[in-house]
Amino acid sequence: MNLSLSSTHTHSPQPGSAAAQGGIVYIGFVVTYKAPEPMGEHFFAESFDRGTLDSWVLSKAKKEDIDEDIAKYDGKWEVEDMKDSKLPGDKGLVLKSRAKHHAISAQLLRPFIFDTKPLIVQYEVNFQQGIDCGGAYVKLLSQTPDLNLDEFVDKTPYTIMFGPDKCGEDYKLHFIFRHKNPKTGEYEEKHAKKPDADLRTYYTDKKTHLYTLVVNPDNSFEVLVDQTVVNSGNLLTDMTPPINPAAEIEDPDDHKPEDWDERPKIQDPDAVKPEDWDEDAPKQIPDEDAVKPDGWLDDQPEYTSDPDAVKPEDWDEDMDGEWEAPQIPNALCETAPGCGAWQRPMIDNPNYKGKWKAPMIDNPNYQGVWKPRKIANPDFFEDLHPFRMTPFNAVGLELWSMSSDIFFDNFFITNERHTAERWANDGWGLKKAAEGAAEPGLVNQMMTAADERPWLWVVYVLTVAVPLILIIVFFCTGKKAVAPAAADYKKTDEPQPDVKEEEEEKAEEDQDSLARSSSLSVL
Repeated sequence: MNLSLSSTHTHSPQPGSAAAQGGIVYIGFVVTYKAPEPMGEHFFAESFDRGTLDSWVLSKAKKEDIDEDIAKYDGKWEVEDMKDSKLPGDKGLVLKSRAKHHAISAQLLRPFIFDTKPLIVQYEVNFQQGIDCGGAYVKLLSQTPDLNLDEFVDKTPYTIMFGPDKCGEDYKLHFIFRHKNPKTGEYEEKHAKKPDADLRTYYTDKKTHLYTLVVNPDNSFEVLVDQTVVNSGNLLTDMTPPINPAAEIEDPDDHKPEDWDERPKIQDPDAVKPEDWDEDAPKQIPDEDAVKPDGWLDDQPEYTSDPDAVKPEDWDEDMDGEWEAPQIPNALCETAPGCGAWQRPMIDNPNYKGKWKAPMIDNPNYQGVWKPRKIANPDFFEDLHPFRMTPFNAVGLELWSMSSDIFFDNFFITNERHTAERWANDGWGLKKAAEGAAEPGLVNQMMTAADERPWLWVVYVLTVAVPLILIIVFFCTGKKAVAPAAADYKKTDEPQPDVKEEEEEKAEEDQDSLARSSSLSVL
């Protein structure tokens, strides 16, 4: 990590000091930003600390098959400091426009060829304004004779696409590579399985995160965020669709015979309905044991006409018909068990059997579920070395975003793991240290976390408030053991200790002891 450390006894930068010139003041130290320097074997290194886009090419192309007014790649790019930078002087590439197509690319120092060493790609992203819908992924552009960075578009051939992408509540971290079919020469995108890790925080915390992809010659791969593995697997077993097609496929010309019987059960053809089976018996019948409750008002209706209702003045009987007062509940029924004609309640009929059906038995002609026969797959091939991808010689960002101010920094491509880690520590590691120094206290962090996850308030109450209340209750209600007052003895016949006599006896013993000591002194 490129840290410039010097002793200090103040937390306020003095004019001309390292802190005033772009340093970070820690307790006892000043940390000054210094651009990372590429060391070891590498194919691309870009920190943007020169403050220019001299080595980058802005696309002048247009997207095809969309409206002319949005077809241009006219999104703006700038090299600038992060808005809330903890490292003044640390610049990055910033996507500036909303709802625009952006495309920018740069040549590698030399093409990357997949041979006996791994591929390591890493770069940093900070969603300074958060992200609603858009991507921050990078494309490694395939080495082809007609590659023209001025015409970089969405259809420009790439070897690998890698990085974060989000729309709505769908948080993605892409690893896609284009695999060449060895039989047809056609390319097909292969997508890595979705990470099991929760990616939400990387898109919402407005911090700088380091994205790393490692692809090894043994076909294994790792996807890391902030140097922690969030996804891993093998190109042969963990990509969709699979690298290699099935050796056999279902015969498209095979058809199920008309007499094929797929029924595992059938109705017993020999079964006969019992003679006493009554299909007409009702499902429910009146309860013959029921008795009308006492006080039931048979002659009273449940509802009566409202005696206070008045026919509206504008009521037209020719148009509206004969006016009738609205119905209201009968007040006499409120205190009675019921009103109107009493009817026995209905109960389930014990003799109900329903419509008779023959019982089901095993089908003696069952042949199983029909499937077409298997034939050799005419498109079958076996590629056991998918790591040997198409070489690439440029890196590009081709993006659409509904959010602006996406900050990119410290792109690095190498075939040495330790070289990539050194570059990460010198760049992202310094940012992480600076952001950590500016972190709010524990209480503020807890409040912020609870704002994002309201259920945490319940945890806080259970772990803090409840124990505190119990402690207060314990100390406020605890009783101290107190010797009974003299008045308490007056309420009973229990004898009171003769405290005065005990005190007099102790005083006499002390006087005798003092007298003996005096006699010994005289002798």
